[in-house]
Amino acid sequence: MNWIFLILGGLFEVGFTFCLGKAKESTGNTTLMWYVGFAICLTLSMSLLIKATQSLPLGTAYAVWTGIGAVGTVLMGIFFFKEPATFMRLFFIFTLIASIIGLKAVSSH
Repeated sequence: MNWIFLILGGLFEVGFTFCLGKAKESTGNTTLMWYVGFAICLTLSMSLLIKATQSLPLGTAYAVWTGIGAVGTVLMGIFFFKEPATFMRLFFIFTLIASIIGLKAVSSH
């Protein structure tokens, strides 16, 4: 169950970076609403990470959580914020995903 909390926490990390990107593009009250979304996603992300680390190794949990956030944020930048999808960027995203899967595979929990 704690792996599910960890994955959800990583996805909320992607959510708070998405909210930051949208806040940067907006003006007025819309900006404030994106910052509220940022705060909510940040709180949920951290809370789920804390819950997951109660039984998962801290180093593995943190690496997986940040990996999910990093991969998700790069992909979100490509799909929603028109960032470049070069071969090398995609190659290193793939290697990061492989590393996350490897950490999960060698974890004893």
